[in-house]
Amino acid sequence: MVRIVGFFAGLLFVAVLMFAAFQRREPSDPLPHGLPPLEQKWSFDSGFGIFGKYDNRQLQRGFAVYKGVCSSCHSLKLVAFRDLEDIGFKPAEVKAIAKDWASEVPSINPETGEPATRKALPSDYFPGPYANEVAGRAANNNALPPDMSLLAKAREGGSAYIYSLVSHGYDDKARPKGFETPDGLYFNKYYANLNIAMPPPLSADGQVDYADGTKSTIDQNAKDVAAFLMWTAEPKLRDRRETGLASVLFLIVLSGLLWGTYKKVWRDVKTPPVVRGVVPAE
Repeated sequence: MVRIVGFFAGLLFVAVLMFAAFQRREPSDPLPHGLPPLEQKWSFDSGFGIFGKYDNRQLQRGFAVYKGVCSSCHSLKLVAFRDLEDIGFKPAEVKAIAKDWASEVPSINPETGEPATRKALPSDYFPGPYANEVAGRAANNNALPPDMSLLAKAREGGSAYIYSLVSHGYDDKARPKGFETPDGLYFNKYYANLNIAMPPPLSADGQVDYADGTKSTIDQNAKDVAAFLMWTAEPKLRDRRETGLASVLFLIVLSGLLWGTYKKVWRDVKTPPVVRGVVPAE
């Protein structure tokens, strides 16, 4: 009896699957998604990605864009002020940058033991613009601005994505027909779902002053800050590539030496001929 019930239950299950398989499906509109980022040539990607290196002048300009535009909303909590020496800033300049930074770092009053704040030192990490996540969301319509330390590695497309999003993404003419952007959001054709909470950060040419005399345009600002954020995410990129290249060359030379040693050690050892069907004597 149990077998009969099980047989009919299985038959019913197969019938349901067959019915579902041959049901006519209504076509559905694909979910909107952002465009692939624009192709860009970067100094750190030249030489097939092996010999590329950062352009310190560009990184310094990118830092100026971050300081003048991005730092009001986005933190850089994994980068210390003294790390700026790696991109060409002198120790005295780093000290002045830390001292003049808008946000102060948390501290303890040595006399009372109460929480306090103080001016940043070169050894401090960049302080965030908000006291905590709640304050950050309250100031940005409940959308927390992401930390930028690893942004270039956390987003597909890396620096090209950041450049495309901030320089060419805010384009209402590219809005799909019938696509709506809720109040408080902005259309961006390179963002994942096309609606982003961040208003256009670069609004006009000359928004950031460059100390090296480079013409400050929206496109140039976007390229420079994208390169700078690539450095914050991969500060040891050049050292890592040089170490990898040296390791590969070492392994090639070592393999040649080992092969030569093998041939020299076994060159006088003759292998007896093997005759099919004859078992060699022990």
